[in-house]
Amino acid sequence: MARLVVIAVGRAPASAPEAMLFARYAARLRPALGLVELADGKGSPAEIKRREGAAILAALPAGAALVVLDQGGVAEATEGFAARLGRWREAGQAVAFAIGGAEGHDRPVLEQATHVMSLGPATWPHLLARAMLAEQIFRADSILRGHPYHRSGRP
Repeated sequence: MARLVVIAVGRAPASAPEAMLFARYAARLRPALGLVELADGKGSPAEIKRREGAAILAALPAGAALVVLDQGGVAEATEGFAARLGRWREAGQAVAFAIGGAEGHDRPVLEQATHVMSLGPATWPHLLARAMLAEQIFRADSILRGHPYHRSGRP
């Protein structure tokens, strides 16, 4: 499987329940889902977005597909997400998922994105979004491997 990494603005204490949940799902993947935590930007909202965006792009592995989590992104069903992940896997492409800070993503990050996705219309705390993303990646991987974790067709 190609390498998967989450690039997230903000740092979480390892003892935070959300961090522990992320770690639980990340460790179930082979290879394990990576996590790069970036410092929160400082300054005006525009400066924060610019600094965080530059840090995200600097942390992006060479040649990786960039999947940006954004409110304006596509909220697709788990099976669709699994199919998309499967195409990247078949191509041998690394995938980096970017979770921005409170000000959102800077335009250059969105412009470089291979895909922009949403976890739905609700607003989620960034640490919880990490855990939810890790679970969805694990679920998609389970679907691709034919593992029964995802119970398709359940009401």
